[in-house]
Amino acid sequence: MISKIYPRDQIKQYLLIDVIALVFLLYMVLTAPSALGLWAKLGLLTAYLIAFYVALWRRDFYLLVAVLAGVAILTLLGVHLSASMLVFGFVFADLLGRARSKWHITIGIAAIGLMTFIVSRLEADDPFVQSITFLPVMIVQMILPVVIHIIERTKSLQGKLDAANQQLEHYIQQEERQRIARDLHDTLGQTLAMIKLKSELAARWIDRDSSKAKAELMDILTSSRTALKQVRELVSDMKFISLTQEIERSRELLRTAGIQLEAAGHSTLPLLSSVEETMLALCVREATTNIIKHSQAKHCFIRIDTAGDHVHVTIADDGVGLGGRNSGNGISSMMERMKSLQGSLTVDDAEGGGTVVSLLLPFRQQEKEEKPS
Repeated sequence: MISKIYPRDQIKQYLLIDVIALVFLLYMVLTAPSALGLWAKLGLLTAYLIAFYVALWRRDFYLLVAVLAGVAILTLLGVHLSASMLVFGFVFADLLGRARSKWHITIGIAAIGLMTFIVSRLEADDPFVQSITFLPVMIVQMILPVVIHIIERTKSLQGKLDAANQQLEHYIQQEERQRIARDLHDTLGQTLAMIKLKSELAARWIDRDSSKAKAELMDILTSSRTALKQVRELVSDMKFISLTQEIERSRELLRTAGIQLEAAGHSTLPLLSSVEETMLALCVREATTNIIKHSQAKHCFIRIDTAGDHVHVTIADDGVGLGGRNSGNGISSMMERMKSLQGSLTVDDAEGGGTVVSLLLPFRQQEKEEKPS
C-alpha cells in the first residue's frame, strides 16, 4: 500500500527524511505568528504537498513545474512568516536532481537562487545581513541537484553495466555448452557409431557363426573401453582451468567493465598440478568478479611470484575498498579452495585505496599432469 503513496525505490533512503521535513514544516507554518490567516496557511501547505507529491513521482516537465511551484510557495512563506522557511528548499533541490533534462535542472537551480534573493530582500530588516546568513544554504541547495543528478546517472550506468555483465556471462555459458556439445559429438560420435555397427553385425552372426560373433563382441568391448577413456579425457579437460588463460579472460571482462588490467609473472608460471592451477584460476576469477561488481575501480593488478615452494598471487585494485563489508560467499569460496590445498587467503584494504587479495599456495616441484592425447 505504501508503495502507491511513496516510490518503493526511495523508501529506504528518503522516506524518513521527507516525513520529518513535512512534520517540521507543518508545525512551523501553523504556529508562526503572521498576518496570514489559518485558511491561507492551510491553502499554502496543501499546495506545497501537491507540488511535493508531483515532484516525487515525475521526472519530466511536470517535475520542473512542481519544483517551481514549491519554490514559489516557500518564497511566500519566507516573506510572510520567516526566512527560516528557505531551509525546506532542500526537499525540492533533492527532487530536482532526479530530472532527466539538464535544462530543467538549470532552471530549477536559478529559481532556488531567486527564492533566496527575494526573501533576503523583503523579509529581513537588514537585507545584507540576511543574505550573508542564508548564502551557505543557497549555495548548498543550488549544488545539491547537480550532485543528485550525478548519483542517479551513476546508478543508471551501473545498472546497465550489471545487465551487460549478465548477458556476457550468459553468452559465455552458451559458448561453453556449445563447445562441450561439439567435443562430445566429434569425440564420441564415431566411436558410438562403431559400437552400433558392431552390435548389428554380432546380432547377425550369433546364429550363423559364433566365432565371428565373438570377434565382433570383442571389438565392441574394445570400442567401449575407448569410449570410456574419451569420456574421462573430456571430463578432465572440463575440470582443468589454465591460470594464464583465466587471466586473459579476466582482462577482457575487466576491459568491458572499463577497468584496465596489468598482469605480471603469469608468463613464467611455475609448474603446478592441474588441481593447484585450477584452484588458483578459480580464485582469480572470483576476485575479478568481485572487482567488477563492487570495487568501482579503474585499474586492476595481478602479480604472480614464486618463492621457494610457494606461489604467491596478488590481485589488487584502486577502487573503494572493503568499506566495512562482511566477506561474502565469493571470499568464503576462495578461502575453502586455498584451505583444501594447505594454502591461505587474505583480503585487506590497500594503503592508497582499493582492495588487495593475496593467495599463498604451497606446491610440489613436479611436472604438470599430462593430458591424454
